[in-house]
Amino acid sequence: MTEKTIPLLPCRAIQPVVDFYTALGFETTYLQKSPYPYAAVRRGPVELQFFGMKDYDPAGSYSGVYIVTDDVDALHETFRNGLKEAYGRIPRRGLPRIGPLKDMSYGMRQFLMSDPGGNSVRVGQEIAGDKSMRPAPRETFAKALHLADLFADSKEDLPGAARIVDRALARQDVRPTPVQLLRLLVLRGDIAGRLGDEARAAAALERAEGVELSAAERREAADALARLRDLRD
Repeated sequence: MTEKTIPLLPCRAIQPVVDFYTALGFETTYLQKSPYPYAAVRRGPVELQFFGMKDYDPAGSYSGVYIVTDDVDALHETFRNGLKEAYGRIPRRGLPRIGPLKDMSYGMRQFLMSDPGGNSVRVGQEIAGDKSMRPAPRETFAKALHLADLFADSKEDLPGAARIVDRALARQDVRPTPVQLLRLLVLRGDIAGRLGDEARAAAALERAEGVELSAAERREAADALARLRDLRD
């Protein structure tokens, strides 16, 4: 016997959700508008289905799905390009949106998206055999980055993430490495932008651009530098 799981995800309106997944390269395999809205989309082996709820609030959604791939970097680039073509820009805030690539403490390299229905779509690739959640790093700034990432993306507690980064940046007794400083500032700028604090976002990103890095440090900070370019675009 062969079985498979197909997530059933809620949304307020079907068509914006279908349009979003079309931009990602999904094929619409079923679309129904009455007697109730329903749609099914497919991209290779990945299938998702959606049902409409008139009074549903996408901003309060807790629904989500995790897609595992063997080339998360390529898929991230493909999705970004598709969204830019469909929306005229890469949506980074509100709904829908796509986030940056990050290496997670549980052995996955991943990025997060939210569709117009508020459903969280995590796309990841295994980069370590041990996928259990590791303890938070003990070093001051590595720990701050670890926790702020979790607050911002997993808990979606942006004010909490901002407080963690601000406390780290305010430390006077110890200082971050240039790579850590860059990552903290880029993350703070990203969080501020998502909170609608454009002045704070601009200040953090401008400061990030001024961080001097060696060639080796630039390679180490490649993801943060790519995110900085995105946010300044």
